[in-house]
Amino acid sequence: MQLFYNPNVSEKDHTIQFSKEESRHMVKVLRKNLGDQLHITNGIGWLFTAEITQADSKNCMAKITHSEFQESHDYKLHLAVAPTKMNDRFEWFLEKATEIGIDSITPIFCENSERRVVKAERFEKILQSAMKQSLSCYLPKLNVAISFHEFINQDFEGELFIAHCEDTQKRSLKNTVQPKTRITMLIGPEGDFSTSEIDLAKAKHFKPVTLGNTRLRTETAAIVACHSVAFVNEV
Repeated sequence: MQLFYNPNVSEKDHTIQFSKEESRHMVKVLRKNLGDQLHITNGIGWLFTAEITQADSKNCMAKITHSEFQESHDYKLHLAVAPTKMNDRFEWFLEKATEIGIDSITPIFCENSERRVVKAERFEKILQSAMKQSLSCYLPKLNVAISFHEFINQDFEGELFIAHCEDTQKRSLKNTVQPKTRITMLIGPEGDFSTSEIDLAKAKHFKPVTLGNTRLRTETAAIVACHSVAFVNEV
């Protein structure tokens, strides 16, 4: 099955009109024709089956023949991750985290961050592509990039964790996280969180955790965290 993304369609609609860019991709690149069947999601749980009624490369249209709501996973995972120095590494994290299962992502700028500018539009496209590739009907929410201090001073619900490399008392994430819960996890930059950032997070009730016995890159740590939560929630 090939999955398309259209954020503007809802369960109340009977037809779908695709943008000029999408229409060209469907008709010119994928060679879709009149009567061909499409599978479309709006990124918030709905899966639509539709039949092309107008195979125009500038204005493709389809009739919805079936709609079905897909249940999400039983947990809610929010990762706050410091952008990596090399953009492609953070993009790799976004892709793989979407495939594994994540609900929201916030890029955070820390004291030791080497990158303080992010390409939100490109990140959004990577999330969309990964959602379609993995046949998921849920698009992770990409939040606006903010500083560590702005992020940490928000109100949070559920379990709170911070993964860091300092040699202090920490518990294993996989042995600590509970299934079917709301989770917020902090992942630091290549130079790790500063001691003051760790202390502030602990003061805000973030529990220090370890992700294994080896020192991980930022993007690897984020994927390990993501997979650990998904693994605990497997039925």
